[in-house]
Amino acid sequence: QVQLVESGGGLVQAGGSLRLSCAASGRAFMTYAMGWFRQAPGKEREFVAAITWSYLRIYYADSVEGRFTISGDNAKNTVYLQMNSLKPEDTAVYFCAAASLRRAVITKTSRDFDSWGQGTQVTVSS
Repeated sequence: QVQLVESGGGLVQAGGSLRLSCAASGRAFMTYAMGWFRQAPGKEREFVAAITWSYLRIYYADSVEGRFTISGDNAKNTVYLQMNSLKPEDTAVYFCAAASLRRAVITKTSRDFDSWGQGTQVTVSS
């Protein structure tokens, strides 16, 4: 089992920036990819971005492409999400997730990610 701890959420005005961090522990060496999902009130959890530890391949949702940047430090088992040009519609609880199989970055669905953090709130005011 992999334990994930997120940090870095908060309140920001539209157009501002935030940086989220997620540190993995436990069986982190078994992780193929790590990523971020978000869930707004009344909506389903949606994929935001992911990065693989092999070749550092990166995937983004269309809604954040060009504004968000995911990066990772394999030595620290930590993944980051730099969020720029934030919009009110980015408001959600952001969850860090880890996947042991490549399928997760193909389907980009929450059911294919094995481990989850507790979530961190991001609120963007207009």
